[in-house]
Amino acid sequence: MIDCVIFAGADMNISCVDKNNFENAFIICADRGVEHAIKLDLKPDLIVGDFDSLGYVPDADCEIMTFRPEKDDTDLMIAVRQAVCKGKKNIRIYAALGGRLDHTIGNIQTLSFALDNGCRAELVSENEIVTLLAPGKNFIQKKKGFSLSLFSYGDNVTGLCISGTKYTLNNGEINNSFPIGVSNEIIDDVAKITFESGKLLVVCSSVTT
Repeated sequence: MIDCVIFAGADMNISCVDKNNFENAFIICADRGVEHAIKLDLKPDLIVGDFDSLGYVPDADCEIMTFRPEKDDTDLMIAVRQAVCKGKKNIRIYAALGGRLDHTIGNIQTLSFALDNGCRAELVSENEIVTLLAPGKNFIQKKKGFSLSLFSYGDNVTGLCISGTKYTLNNGEINNSFPIGVSNEIIDDVAKITFESGKLLVVCSSVTT
């Protein structure tokens, strides 16, 4: 169950956001992400950032944490740090894909920070869902019209088993220098993914756009 929702500041068609999926979640807005929450008629529980993208410090009935632009953490990292500090374990992040490539890479690295701190986080846009998995047993829900791609986030992912997909694997190994896991397809209701070591980057992409 999603217990924290974060809105980052990239452009996004928010019509794909189903508010019913996180009715009781803690809502954090990072800088310009507050605009997405306003459009969805959602009340943030926390707003953070240097507000260089928004252009002003918002006046809202919630806690607001302001930072200087000259800082080490991105606004999204600040938001994820706050989610971790508040004990959140399942974080969904909107509007963090599709913008500047350096920001996108940084946002994916933020998933690794969350994972290292015992959280599962995912980046969600209209056309992609990106998450990072720890070793063990994992399940990815089938989403019509979306592919499934797997990458090693680190040197190697070992003991990798994949089932419920068009291309299966038993006790395989992938590394970060060859993209062998691109464009699989989930054919069952869920794909089952288990592995023994490493970090596995999962990207589900729309193939209909």
